[in-house]
Amino acid sequence: MKNMETLPSAREIFGLNVRKARRLKEISQEELAFQAGISRTYLSQVEGGTRNISVDHMEALANALEIALQKLLDPALFVMTSVHLED
Repeated sequence: MKNMETLPSAREIFGLNVRKARRLKEISQEELAFQAGISRTYLSQVEGGTRNISVDHMEALANALEIALQKLLDPALFVMTSVHLED
C-alpha cells in the first residue's frame, strides 16, 4: 500500500476488501479460490494488490463471498473492518 497521505488504488482496495470478507467468513484462500474458479496463487496476488484482475473474476469472487461487487470496491469497507481484523 502507498504512504498514509494517498488513498490505495482501486486494485489494492479490492484486494484488501476481498481478504477482509474472506476472513470474516472464516474460509481459506484455497476454498475461496476453488469457489470462484481461480487459483489460490492468483487469489493471493489479488488480495495483495499486486495482480490486475478482470471484471469477470471480480464478479466470481463477489459471488463466492456472497457480497455485492460494489462493496468490494468501497474504500469504506476496508476502513470499517480493519479495526476488527488483524492483517
